[in-house]
Formats: sequence, structure tokens, C-alpha cells
Amino acid sequence: MPAVENHQIVLASRPCGLPDASHLQLRATPAPEPREGQFHIRHSYIGLSPSARIRMGGDSAYGAGIALGEMVPGQTVGIVSRSRHPQFREGDTVVTNGGWQEYSLSSGKSALLIDPAEVSHQDALGVLGTSGLTAFVGLTTYGRPASGETLLVSAASGSVGSIVGQIGLRLGCRVVGITGGPEKCAYLTQTLGFHAAVDHRAGDFTTALAAACPGGVDIYFENVGGTVRDAAWSLMADFGRVVLCGMIAEYNDMTSSNGPSWFPILSKRLVVSGFLLRDHLDRAQEYQARAMEWISQGQLRMRYDISDGLATAPAAFARMLAGSNFGKSLVRLAHD
Repeated sequence: MPAVENHQIVLASRPCGLPDASHLQLRATPAPEPREGQFHIRHSYIGLSPSARIRMGGDSAYGAGIALGEMVPGQTVGIVSRSRHPQFREGDTVVTNGGWQEYSLSSGKSALLIDPAEVSHQDALGVLGTSGLTAFVGLTTYGRPASGETLLVSAASGSVGSIVGQIGLRLGCRVVGITGGPEKCAYLTQTLGFHAAVDHRAGDFTTALAAACPGGVDIYFENVGGTVRDAAWSLMADFGRVVLCGMIAEYNDMTSSNGPSWFPILSKRLVVSGFLLRDHLDRAQEYQARAMEWISQGQLRMRYDISDGLATAPAAFARMLAGSNFGKSLVRLAHD
């Protein structure tokens, strides 16, 4: 049987600012063959995550830095094409950390079998994947929402923010989303049911945000950082909770900034919590059970921003980091 060619995206040089094709390059290599206890996966989708940008700069809390010439990591979903593993059969659909490539091997560790009759490949990486679990863990563990409280979410039309807001609605919160542009604002209020949406690109952003949160903010779910964070910080109510999930506006410029004053933490008795999903993977089964119930009731959904072909991954990644995507960023491979 002739060797199958596999294509990968590797880190060619460390970016300063947004990565582009000079930093992320396509490489051809023979597809790996499974050994005893392994199985071979043909990927259908690759999920793009902002955390990969941090790892391109070196070691971080998100994991070891990506070495030059090394494949970019990422979560994938695909079909088992050859198996020498007793628990995974040819034709099974699996979610793994297969990386930015067309084919991968797995020993089964951390691999998740899914039923394609119940869960689409897109949802396996989105609403039921790490984005959805991140939203659930961050909001319920650190936000501790109570009915009637105001929940403010930045990057609210993105993969994590949109799920945070929808879960907040299910738990009785008044939900306000921050996003970029009228189309995304309309999506939040008209499709997802947010109570209000504010365009951070508008000239009256700070005034509009204050008007959307007349009683202050009880929970702020932070995905952006920068000036968006500064505007939200000033609106925190007494005993509010700030959940630090990400700061995508600062990933391409890791130089320190003064940020907002810390005095409100004292005067308003705020709780500010950062978290990493890897500390809460034990809650995956709980989330998936609740999410499937919400999905069946039409109360939880996600929009997907899909680019076709592995070669489009670098441009799609840069678009996501710049906030030009609309929903969870996925790369669909040509053989899907």
C-alpha cells in the first residue's frame, strides 16, 4: 500500500504581533502508521484556539512553548481509519488533540468517542467541546451566578462568550454582551436572547455600556482585556465577581500595561479569579449532560466560522486573533 501524504502547519518563526504565512508554514510528511495499541485518525475539523498564540512566544501557563519547526497544537475531530487498539474501531468518530494536520495517531489517552447521530463534528469541537466546557466551568465555579444578577460578557459572540451568556440566561441572569459591530450585536439579542449588546467599536462605547448596565455589573466574564476590560471594570457592583478567562486583545502584545486601578477590589469587595480549564476537566461529563439537555430544548447553540483546507489555517487564526471571526473558528479539511 503506497504511503499516504500528510500535511501539517508548523511554526517557522516566532511572530511579533499577528502571525502570518511567514510564521506558519505548510509541510508535507508521510502519514503515520499505527502500532499496537494505537489508531490512525483522518481529521475532518481542526479547532483554533487563542492559547496557541501564547505558546508561539514560548513556555506559558497554557503549556510548553512551540519549538521552531514543530506542528501547531490544536483539538481535532475525525474518523478512525486504521486501528490496532482494542477500544477504538475503524469508522469511529473521535475528538483528540491531533494538532494542525490532516492525519494523526492516538493511543486513546484523552480521546473522546462521540456518536455522530447525536453530535455533529462541529459541535464536538464547539458547544460540546473545550469552548463550551470553559464557559460552563468559568461561570458556575467562579462567577457563581444568582437569578436577577447582571452578567457582562466580553467577546460575547465568540465560542466561549456566547455559551457563557446562554448559560447565564438559563440560570436567570440579566445578560449583556460586548462584541464588535452591529451584525454581531443583533445576533446576541435577536438570536441568542441576550438582554442587551454593546459595540466596543462604536465611538460611544463607554457611555452605551454604562446605559446597558444601569444597576452595575455583578459578574464580568473577561475574554478580551485592554480598553474593553477598563470600561467594564468601572461598572462593577459591590461584591461583584470578575472571571478572567482570556485577554485576546493583549496576546499579540505581551508588554505590560498599567490597566485599571486596583482600588475597587478593596472598596467594592470584589473577587477576581483567573482559571485554566485543565484544572477542571473532571466536570466534563457534568457539562455535557446538561448541555445536551439544553441543546435538545433549543436553549444552547453556537455559530461557527469555517475556513476550508489546511492551508487556510494561518489566515483564519490571524482573523480570530484580530476579532474578525464570527463564532467558533474551525478549519474544515478537504477530505471531510
